[in-house]
Amino acid sequence: MIPLPLARVAEITSGALNGLADPAAVVRGPVVIDSRAVVPGSLFVAIKGERADGHDFARQAHEAGAVAVLATRPVDAPAVIVGDPQAALAALAHAVVTELPGATVVGVTGSAGKTTTKDLLAGLAARMGPTVAPVGSYNNEIGHPLTVLKADEGTRFLVLELSARNIGHIAYLAEIAPPRIGVVLNVGTAHLGVFGGKEAIARAKGELVEALPADGTAVLNADDPLVSEMAGRTKARVTWFGRSARAHVRAEDETLDEAGRASFTLRTPSGSAPVRLRLYGAHAVENALAAAAAAYELGMPVAAIAAELSAAEPRSRWRMEVTDRPDGVTVINDAYNANPDSMRAAFGSLGVIGAGRRRFAVIAALRELGEDGPALNEDLGRLAAGAGLEAVVVVGEDAEPVLKGAPGAIHVPDAAAAARELSDRLAPGDAVLVKGPRAAGLERVAEAILGGDAR
Repeated sequence: MIPLPLARVAEITSGALNGLADPAAVVRGPVVIDSRAVVPGSLFVAIKGERADGHDFARQAHEAGAVAVLATRPVDAPAVIVGDPQAALAALAHAVVTELPGATVVGVTGSAGKTTTKDLLAGLAARMGPTVAPVGSYNNEIGHPLTVLKADEGTRFLVLELSARNIGHIAYLAEIAPPRIGVVLNVGTAHLGVFGGKEAIARAKGELVEALPADGTAVLNADDPLVSEMAGRTKARVTWFGRSARAHVRAEDETLDEAGRASFTLRTPSGSAPVRLRLYGAHAVENALAAAAAAYELGMPVAAIAAELSAAEPRSRWRMEVTDRPDGVTVINDAYNANPDSMRAAFGSLGVIGAGRRRFAVIAALRELGEDGPALNEDLGRLAAGAGLEAVVVVGEDAEPVLKGAPGAIHVPDAAAAARELSDRLAPGDAVLVKGPRAAGLERVAEAILGGDAR
């Protein structure tokens, strides 16, 4: 981050230095919320969570090298006392990003594919200059400013992922680091119960394009009607990506290999180039096109875009991780999260990757779907039951609607039981999909199948 004396940190956050703090002491970063991540020069932000209170680790953070603690009460360490650590963190990030006139902020949102697209775009941007992007899904009110605070005077691109759990969330994140380019991938059914309908989800996702300046660019999915409508909600210029002919950046001559990896011709206004993705699933094409369109707007030549996309490996865990055991069992670990749209995509990938083989799936009931939850989970059961699988294992106590749709499925209480169930059934050459909502912890099933421990 940009080096800041504690006096300046206090000024930005409307905080007060306690008696132990030296106003001239300089915070050089990183800014962290985990005392175990502290290094000399850090600023430790004491967040009170459900299981732990960061204030209890203030002394430990200071002894590890933290210059000070951003806290709501005096602690046994130099501190900047603020009323709300989250608001203070946002103010600090906003102040830092406004001092980076040479950095271009790109925001990415959508119901599915945000993290993969962000990872691809970060790799593309890094070819053009120093780039900061979040690790994994650091996309909420805490992770977003922490990512912004990693930027310094040398940063040229800041690629950010923006998540919404309700109306106003993306607008809030966009105020912290105002984007010049905004990418909207899709409007799906994730968090349907929280928002109350896809139209409300579209309203929330569209807050990103509303935040763009008149000289900015909205990168929109030409194939999604609800995203297309967002063109009327922005002052910025619009560029389209997708598979349709009207997209400025589009895929042509698309094919899938036997492992479910896509190849296509990347078509742009200034030419075309072949792309052969190392990511799995046909849905990865949409993410690649979105990243390509944003990189094109940043000035990257189409040949360089295609080369980087073709070389890109998965960066974030538990998102279409495809691993082969020594005996030929293939495990598709897509357990980071799930919604009806991503479930359909995952089963499609299992059909391709597991073609001609015995196939299994471990799933769990989808959450945050509101009054549509029972019907959509029954649909999930029917999807699994109709996929021609050797067996479907459904994990969790809330599985009744899924089991109604898939009456032949095996019901188990937890990840450990699912792993035991599969261990007795798998044979060399089989393929297994592991997919469910994050709270189900199904990544432990994949780890156990691959030789770990699901307990």
